[in-house]
Amino acid sequence: MKTDKNTVVGFVLLGLLFFLYFWYSNKQQNELQVFKQKQEDSIKRVNAANIKPADTIAARVDSLRRDSATRISAAGDFTSAAIGTEQLVTLENSLMKVTFTNKGAQVRSVELKNYKSAVDGKHVILSEHNQLGYNINTSANQSAPTSNLFFAASAPTTNPDKSQTLSFLLTAANGETIIHQYVLKADAYMIDWNVSMTGADKLLTQGMLNINWRAETYQLEKTAIYERQMSNICFSEGNEFDYISAKNERKFEKPIQWVSVVQQFFNTTLVSKNSFSGGQVNWMRKTDSSNGLATADAALQMKLPVSASVTVPFQLYFGPSDFNILKKQTPADMDKIVNLGRDMYSFVRPINKYIIMNVFDFFAGFVKNFGWVVLLLTLFIRLVTAPLTYSSYLSGAKMKVLRPELDTLKKKFGTDQQGFAMEQMKLFREAGVNPLGGCIPALLQIPIFFALYSFFNSNIGLRGQEFLWSHDLSSYDSIAHLPFSLPGYGDHVSLFTITAVLTSFLISIYNMSMTPTQDNPALKYMPYIFPFMLLFIFNKLPSALTWYYTVSNIITLGLQFVIQNYIINHDKILAKIDEKRKTPKTKSKWQEKYDQMMDSQKKLQNLKDKTNKK
Repeated sequence: MKTDKNTVVGFVLLGLLFFLYFWYSNKQQNELQVFKQKQEDSIKRVNAANIKPADTIAARVDSLRRDSATRISAAGDFTSAAIGTEQLVTLENSLMKVTFTNKGAQVRSVELKNYKSAVDGKHVILSEHNQLGYNINTSANQSAPTSNLFFAASAPTTNPDKSQTLSFLLTAANGETIIHQYVLKADAYMIDWNVSMTGADKLLTQGMLNINWRAETYQLEKTAIYERQMSNICFSEGNEFDYISAKNERKFEKPIQWVSVVQQFFNTTLVSKNSFSGGQVNWMRKTDSSNGLATADAALQMKLPVSASVTVPFQLYFGPSDFNILKKQTPADMDKIVNLGRDMYSFVRPINKYIIMNVFDFFAGFVKNFGWVVLLLTLFIRLVTAPLTYSSYLSGAKMKVLRPELDTLKKKFGTDQQGFAMEQMKLFREAGVNPLGGCIPALLQIPIFFALYSFFNSNIGLRGQEFLWSHDLSSYDSIAHLPFSLPGYGDHVSLFTITAVLTSFLISIYNMSMTPTQDNPALKYMPYIFPFMLLFIFNKLPSALTWYYTVSNIITLGLQFVIQNYIINHDKILAKIDEKRKTPKTKSKWQEKYDQMMDSQKKLQNLKDKTNKK
């Protein structure tokens, strides 16, 4: 026995030694690989440093020569426009500063004067990484994108209506011309873009104009991850608004009026006054840790008359996704870019559009701090829903009065749940109590919550608004940053989230004290589980929403205390219940069917019990 014991100990020690050996050997091999990788990287850096500057310069010159030769070959009759120097021209109005480039005769960047980026505190810049152009026939067998050709820029002119006009000209050796004319109106985010062609029947194949638009969006808000979630592609197809968010591609089957690349609070929109005849858009959110949000590639077609001269009117919108601003734009439904409720939550859009938005704007008209505006909005919502709230509290008070009788019924029926349910319904019917009456506030919160979730996520007026410890009501508030990130929670602590969760716990505790005890553990602890879930749901949401939820919960606690202790008279309720019991009852058809069903189930259960006993 002793030998066997020693053998076992020996095998265990041997196993430990093998484990330590393989662990140490693997560790050494990993360290050796790391060392070799560092050596290789170091050798590469040394070799790169030893390359003669002349060789590098020669390689660059050779690359430029090849690129130039390709461009000249593709330019055909527009050879003079193939190679050039980029020139920038700037137009300004009271709202934005637009920089144009002669390369492609397109918008290079747009600076919004009234909005600042949450990333660096500078003015918001849009379209800095966009490219917009179309292909033209440059000769019999050659074509080139206009985005690669250098136009000649004219001097900007100011019109009588204070709008500014800038034109770019592209001329071929055979006399064909292309003009890009831009008109920037005073106090407007929309730019008119008119494309005129002479010799269009040769520049375009069968009159087909193929617009290619590549747009990249970058972080402007507090967190790139949340801004990515709020980003999408919106468009009007067949004069009906639609969008893509989860999908990566959309092929258009009807005429397209406009396409918009949307961030959380800003958008860049291409409008065709004559509508595009077809096309598609590819959309991809970025998943890396950079400040990039998404990339959109749109290929849009337009059938033009096959004639020598054509003019195609477009418009470009660079600006905020402000409902009131977008509503005034000429294309229909651009205000729907602002997400006030879509898809399965589209039922909350009328609530936002006709009630919440108007009430919010009314309070914002005389209260400067938007945190107090949210508080006033909360008071308004609770005032409107007060009658339903009172009826639910009254139902809860009746349930509390009946609680002793329900406890007696539980003891009487024991494990006979069906018998207890039938007597319970009979008791409620005799007393005139609706057992679901106390659920009204919770059910009422659902559409209101989704309406406010959409409203606060899309209301650009909240952007950058400070309140108490929150520096931006359109984003989460943070009182502490964690050195790690918890799954589903994040790496920060939101104080408004904590106040919302704590007040929700207090409401749950109060409600549980007012309702009959539950035998089912799931039902018993569900009111406490929901507030705990809110801790994870709310932590990344706008602080305006968590502030609203906190105020609403405090109002709920106050109303419950006042109504239950000073308004509702429990003795009178008990007297009314007794009086109600004495009056003759008439069953509704639903009650009769319900009682018949319960009787059938009870008989079936009794039959099973007798069978089991035998």
